[in-house]
Amino acid sequence: MSDDREKMLADHRRPEGVSDETVEAVGSVSEALEWVERARGALYDFHQMMGRADLTLGEAADALRDAGHPDEADELERNVVGRNVLEGRWTFQIVEDFDDGYWTTVRDHERRIRERLMDGRRHVFEAEMKEDRRTHGRRGHEARP
Repeated sequence: MSDDREKMLADHRRPEGVSDETVEAVGSVSEALEWVERARGALYDFHQMMGRADLTLGEAADALRDAGHPDEADELERNVVGRNVLEGRWTFQIVEDFDDGYWTTVRDHERRIRERLMDGRRHVFEAEMKEDRRTHGRRGHEARP
């Protein structure tokens, strides 16, 4: 094993006896979690966008009223402002359900699988890919900071 490979952080080194197939499979579980994290970010974007939209609709109702259109303002407030995004739910409730259910479950399983099969080490697949792809001895291609 090269000196550079020896320098690879122990946190990312393959545990003794772990097969290529296991490293790849655990890497796939971690990749799936990364996709769930991205979806969660999009869900939070949705949450904030809908919140901003609702506040803007409330401001629009005020502006309609100030412009002399009280019926339209009342209709907008009554039918749209504060409306549930999904049946019985505002977006914060959707986010909470997602966080407490799916997201937490996937994170817990990914962590448990890593703990059982990789001694808890994260990104072993990627660390090995980095080691294989980098140009040893070249600035900007160091094994670690």
